[in-house]
Amino acid sequence: MPTVLTDRETIRTLLVEAESSLAAGPHPTRARRDAETLLLHAIRADMPDANLAWLIAHDHERLPANSKADFRAGVERRRAGEPIQYITGEAEFFGLSFTVNREVLIPRPETEHLVEKAIDLACELERPRILDVGTGLGAIAVALASQLPIAQIHATDISAHALEVARANSLRNGVAERVRFHEGDLLAPVAGERFDLIVSNPPYVAEGDRDSLSVEVREFEPAQALFAGRDGLAVYRRLIPAAFDALVSGGFLVLEIGFGQDAAIKGLLAASGFVGIEFVKDLQSISRVAIARRP
Repeated sequence: MPTVLTDRETIRTLLVEAESSLAAGPHPTRARRDAETLLLHAIRADMPDANLAWLIAHDHERLPANSKADFRAGVERRRAGEPIQYITGEAEFFGLSFTVNREVLIPRPETEHLVEKAIDLACELERPRILDVGTGLGAIAVALASQLPIAQIHATDISAHALEVARANSLRNGVAERVRFHEGDLLAPVAGERFDLIVSNPPYVAEGDRDSLSVEVREFEPAQALFAGRDGLAVYRRLIPAAFDALVSGGFLVLEIGFGQDAAIKGLLAASGFVGIEFVKDLQSISRVAIARRP
């Protein structure tokens, strides 16, 4: 139970204060939800099992001074536009919990379409060898490992800091012994190896689109994981032919792509020799995932 203080600030009044402050920030429609999330994060050390229902039932109680200070600091960071996942240090993806920090991109719900398609393809194989290129915090590789216990999974990233986070997430989700991480650019760390399935969510934002991004993305997420040249295709131009060479005959490449990139990606895939090219649309009917097969 939280320590009772002599001031009159209760959980209820703190949430009202935070909601008002966040309503003046970049995401006013999420003000109340963000305030509740930040408060639960601030009291986690004292109340690890607290949830939204607990807040409602105990909204007349007061918080320890340190929890209150942590909460208000988190509110100020959120009001400045910092993603709530960086403040709490956690993100959800594919039903799993991941550690995140500003060295890695926050996993997006649309990337789950890529994971779902990869699982469908891998389930047709007896013992699939899978490569996740540019793994970041390890969301795709860990999610695949959690669903495909017989798969052999490798993951690469050019960032040593990102790989530290990815390894921690593989431990956190109980799949550390089934995912091998390699540091280096694209497929270079696994040169000479062959895979049944290669997946990737590479950088695909055009440099000229920087100003159109939300403050959360533009100011806080790692640019190296976002931007890919003037047209957003720079990484695909290197990744696609390298993936073709690393796939076994009949192997599949599964890529997340950006808005309006499907025609260009189809051309790059075909030019490298891929066949059976198709696209998966997200919930907004945007082509989000490209799938192609090496003959």
